[in-house]
Amino acid sequence: MTDFSEMDAYLEAHLDASIAELSRLVAQPSVGAQNWGLAECAQLVAQMLERRGFAVEIIPTEGAPVVFAERQGLSQKTLLIYNHYDVQPPEPLELWDSPPFEPSLRDGVLYGRGVSDDKGQLVARLHAIDALLDAGNELPCTIKFVIEGEEETSSTHLTDFIMQNKARLQADACLWEFGGVDHREMPMQYLGLRGICYVELSVESLSTDCHSGMGGSIFPNAAWRLVWALNTLKGPDERILLPGFYDRVIPPSPRDRALFEALPDVADEYKKRYGVKEFIKGLKGGTELHIAEVFEPTCTICGLTSGYQGPGSKTVLPARASAKVDFRLVPDQRPDEVLDQLRRHLDDGGFSDVQITYLGGDRPARTDPDNPVVELIVRTAEPVYGVPMQIVPMVGGSGPSHPFVHDLNLPVVTAGAGHPGSLAHAPNENLRLDLYLKHARHMVRFISEFGK
Repeated sequence: MTDFSEMDAYLEAHLDASIAELSRLVAQPSVGAQNWGLAECAQLVAQMLERRGFAVEIIPTEGAPVVFAERQGLSQKTLLIYNHYDVQPPEPLELWDSPPFEPSLRDGVLYGRGVSDDKGQLVARLHAIDALLDAGNELPCTIKFVIEGEEETSSTHLTDFIMQNKARLQADACLWEFGGVDHREMPMQYLGLRGICYVELSVESLSTDCHSGMGGSIFPNAAWRLVWALNTLKGPDERILLPGFYDRVIPPSPRDRALFEALPDVADEYKKRYGVKEFIKGLKGGTELHIAEVFEPTCTICGLTSGYQGPGSKTVLPARASAKVDFRLVPDQRPDEVLDQLRRHLDDGGFSDVQITYLGGDRPARTDPDNPVVELIVRTAEPVYGVPMQIVPMVGGSGPSHPFVHDLNLPVVTAGAGHPGSLAHAPNENLRLDLYLKHARHMVRFISEFGK
């Protein structure tokens, strides 16, 4: 049994320096949706890896560059680590207690945009690598990093990058970008991600807005036109009405159901955290709520824009209207097919004037819960958290894991420093230092044992 006490002591002693390094990274804006600071952040990430002896290359894509890094280790095993350096837009700025790109440490919690999603996860892993190198001068295994800058905008060019670099990305397993504890402080192992098809639907009925008193009785209204089109996408029973939408859906297996049955009921937690009065489709809680949360595909209106939305009144008939809509996909649905189904559905319903702009998508992907790498990352969490990780077959969110699982043929496992109050994507995004340190300690143990 490896004695990790020296490495744990190193992590404790150098925590302040690691948090300072993280703060410098968070202070560099890298907003994917606004193409703000991406190249500069990629350069900063590359420098951080070079300081640790990695051979680093910043590889251009048609979008943001990918940082690829590799350092050889003592064993024949290779671990591929996926992270991303891009972050969500910080708006609304007025809801931040401190500026989003000026990291602020308050009561053991670091605040800033991207501090949890995903820069904190990356730097905690580098902190663990520092401890491993300090203890032995060499890594227990070869480690490769793929760090992209388009995760928050649907990883538009990552699949092409992977397909063009399959040989150099060969590995034995992949450590994913996120993870953390649930509301019980229990470390969670998430073994799958839903897919996504994200679109903008838009209608233009006039060349310009006009007075509603003049045009309201005789001109087409773009807002109403879009509302009527949206109303056809899903029925009152929540069933999505696109032709063939459910044809590829694979139901949860008995093994999936057993894993969900082992999880705690989250109904009360969701009601408290999100103010949910009741769940849709008559769901109450327990296993059925867990399964519906991740194994049922969705159609969500994420935003609506049209006409005047400022204070007071403005009698205007809008010429244009748009809506952001995402479809969360379950195995084995495919975003390109959903896009075709959506176009066919709108055309057949008389809405050929509704334009579809595809904003990105990913296919769903899962890792076998009985894979030995899953057992390893679950087991190595126990000395750090006091309990082994609890396995969740799939989560409701999406990410570009499909090419890692299906093209590189890698088991993908998760671990991280997140917690339910991290407020990722929201104002006051934060990272608890105690969980940051725990993630680094877990990674020391996982990488060490993986190398064996």
